[in-house]
Amino acid sequence: MEPRISEYAVRLEAEPGVELEGMLSVPESVSGVVLFAHGSGSSRFSPRNRYVARVLQQVGLATLLMDLLTQDEEEAERWTRHLRFDIELLARRLVGATRWLAQLPALGSQPLGLMGSSTGAGAALVAAGRMPEAFQAVVSRGGRPDLAGALLPSVRAPTLLIVGGDDTQVIALNRQACEALRMDKRLEIVPGATHLFEEPGTLEQAAGLARNWFLQHLTQEARGGVSP
Repeated sequence: MEPRISEYAVRLEAEPGVELEGMLSVPESVSGVVLFAHGSGSSRFSPRNRYVARVLQQVGLATLLMDLLTQDEEEAERWTRHLRFDIELLARRLVGATRWLAQLPALGSQPLGLMGSSTGAGAALVAAGRMPEAFQAVVSRGGRPDLAGALLPSVRAPTLLIVGGDDTQVIALNRQACEALRMDKRLEIVPGATHLFEEPGTLEQAAGLARNWFLQHLTQEARGGVSP
């Protein structure tokens, strides 16, 4: 029997004067929370991230999928594409979302993980490097962890890098980032997958790897019947 999942459309102040929209999903018994950081040109409605989030929810992990840009910024981005690689901006907003989560009575004390994809993985690792005590696990799926640059050695959370076997350029960048990480780390390559894990069965493999990593590292006694 699948657990009951409560879903809440939320607005959170990620930076002073900047409100972003998100979807907070909370299982009946929660053993941790995972904040998602999507890649360039994506949003909280990303079907791949929503699929991974559902896999995590089934094992008792609450998830927050959020937009990293405002509606006006998204509209401008369609024409200029000037924000999708603004890792500093995206990381600041993840830090703001982390602080927002910490204030929720039911979830603020739960262990916290970060799930990043594409450029969102770089932003997630910058946030983890700047708030090393805030996160207990990080997962990158088809990500660009190399974009975290000099902050990679500051990351203290165990980090899993998942890359498609046919995404050769990104594999090389992930290997470089993995070498720069100093704490518990692992690089997993999913055979036959390209950057977006669109090939049959590959997204399921990536989601399973992420689930197992979070279950291993987001360890806390489950709580029942929580709501934000």
